[in-house]
Amino acid sequence: MEGPYYPRAIPTDADADLRRVAGQGRQAAGRPLLLEGQVRSLDGAALPGARIEIWQADDAGIYLHPRDGRLAQRDTGFQGYGRAVADAAGRYAFRTIRPGRYPGRTPHIHLRAHPPGGGAPLTTQIYFPDEPLNAQDGLLRRVAEARRALLLARLSSTDEGQRAEFDIVLV
Repeated sequence: MEGPYYPRAIPTDADADLRRVAGQGRQAAGRPLLLEGQVRSLDGAALPGARIEIWQADDAGIYLHPRDGRLAQRDTGFQGYGRAVADAAGRYAFRTIRPGRYPGRTPHIHLRAHPPGGGAPLTTQIYFPDEPLNAQDGLLRRVAEARRALLLARLSSTDEGQRAEFDIVLV
């Protein structure tokens, strides 16, 4: 589900590094996160050229969106939205932060993947397996328990923060 906070206007700086906004000298607050994965077809073939978008809340749980009532307090050093194109091996990567909590939801990252050459995009949300609020999140609970693992990133530590791996299969 796209959710209520998909950007109404795409930011001028919409690259794959959400931790820095062009023209600003500081990095976003929050725990650094490298989000990466591979885009494949149902038969397992890599999908180079697939376009991936992500959007998420900042460290304080505030979205870059006019409907977020706390927009005036958001981290202006955080991009909030980014785009990437899968390479020849179907791999993509974003430098971002671990999103903050906002009322009623567990931390998550929204993702939309567009198949190369057109076709219907996949829109989903990426969740973190170590979040205690997952068990209370209304949207995540709507997903059959046997399928929830498909929405969880695989986490590991890095020198800079955390790495989240999330693979995408497009039909």
